[in-house]
Amino acid sequence: MDNPIISVLNSTLSTVAQGIKYVPGSDIAIDYIKNSYQNDPFRVVLELGLAIYAVKYMMSKKYRIDQNHVALTEKEIDELIAEWQPEPLVQPLSDVQRMELEKSQVIVGSQGVRPKVQSTGKTLLNLAAANYYDFVNMEHIKEKAIETLRAYGVGSCGPPGFYGTLDVHMQLEKDIANFLGTEGAIIYAQGFSTIPSVISAFSKRGDLIVCDDGCNFAVQKGTQISRSNVKFFKHNDMADLERVLESIRVESLANKKRPLTRRFIVTEGLFQNSGDIAPLDKIMELKHKYKYRVVLDESSSIGVLGKTGRGLTELFNVPPKEVDMIVGSMANSFAAAGGFCAGHKEVVMHQRLSGQSFVFSASIPAMLTICSSEAIKVLDSPKGEQLIKDLHNNANTFRNAILTGANKDAIDLAGDAGSPILHLRFPSEALRAAGITTRDEETFLLQEVVDEVAVKDSLLVTRAKYVDGQERSLPRPSIRISISAAHSKKELEKAAQAIKTSFNKVVSKRNRDKYGTNVGGKKSQTTLLAGAEE
Repeated sequence: MDNPIISVLNSTLSTVAQGIKYVPGSDIAIDYIKNSYQNDPFRVVLELGLAIYAVKYMMSKKYRIDQNHVALTEKEIDELIAEWQPEPLVQPLSDVQRMELEKSQVIVGSQGVRPKVQSTGKTLLNLAAANYYDFVNMEHIKEKAIETLRAYGVGSCGPPGFYGTLDVHMQLEKDIANFLGTEGAIIYAQGFSTIPSVISAFSKRGDLIVCDDGCNFAVQKGTQISRSNVKFFKHNDMADLERVLESIRVESLANKKRPLTRRFIVTEGLFQNSGDIAPLDKIMELKHKYKYRVVLDESSSIGVLGKTGRGLTELFNVPPKEVDMIVGSMANSFAAAGGFCAGHKEVVMHQRLSGQSFVFSASIPAMLTICSSEAIKVLDSPKGEQLIKDLHNNANTFRNAILTGANKDAIDLAGDAGSPILHLRFPSEALRAAGITTRDEETFLLQEVVDEVAVKDSLLVTRAKYVDGQERSLPRPSIRISISAAHSKKELEKAAQAIKTSFNKVVSKRNRDKYGTNVGGKKSQTTLLAGAEE
């Protein structure tokens, strides 16, 4: 006799099976289940358990992670919404930022050695622009630019890979490669984005970069966006560079399972933030010893250093082909805009597909391309050699005038001999004596010098600008001087004396305001008279 429970169960299952057959696609599902589970009982148990857990989870009581939650009434919610104030899109300006906007000079007309400024209408001697040879005002370069403008129009209206490449672009790349002595070159539309794009095109996540900690902001951004492992060595300290390279070598030997990586030494030729020149000969020795590639940013040194302006490789007699990537800006010595990277053909070709700034930015206008080609022709001629010689002489003239004569102790000068970039700062002792203890106070004091020499001595100088909060090693505030071959010796000597006098004057004034004393420590006439009246 059959068990009634089993009979009911069989009857129920038969009814369910008949019902399932009427569901569209049920035959396919049933065949799939039979074929999938007939030889794998563990899979049946596992998925059945997961199905039961899912049903139980969906039907379980909901709970809050925050046990201290307080239920608010509609009225309370409306009051909170009414009181809420969103964060401002832009933070309020600091005192320094406000001063930056108020004190910025606007040039009327040509950006040359002696431009006219909008604020006063006066013509000032320009010691602020990296216009080393005044190519922006050279007549035959301007004529070539006008001819090109009429022939090619205003811009390229497209990236190089999307019909933005012109014949003049290809010619400029050849001109740069021939000038530097490399196999090839590639040009970018923006100077700042060139070095970050070059670094990130070759160095990826897991690769290794050893970088000078005095490099400019563009280099810092390049190492950051590459997402590589970055180690810094002390500025221009070759012993510290070797220490870092040796520590990496020892670590690699200890970790034999570590995969092979690409390794780079990154540095500047002429440092924008200090005016120092990198010892390329020593860097190349360490490159060959430890088997690294070198990325050299020559934005400030190309067209400036070396007998014929070919940069650091010429200055230190290093074959250009041994430097893996020579990167630079065309906005300084080449009188245009944009940047370039020169090196082996493989290095250049790789960037045409992997250099983000090259691929996604519109090409440099043809007019500016011709300006750079013409500037290179001038530098590569006897006239260019004379201009370079004049630039070096002028840089040394200004440097010597600062370091000698009256008020020579009023300024700390940074920058190597022969460098057209010089940084002028207040001596630390003078700041302490004047009670200057913060960076902002020092910045405002330097701005007083900038304003005074502009009004009194017709000099256009500028403070060095940095991105506060993002710079790796924020340099001390300074006035950055850029020398030009178009300056005269007399103008530079007079300018140096005027700047020294102004440095001394603003510190003396601050001393008098604080202590009522002169620089020498004697009481001022105002203080003495006040004492006599008492």
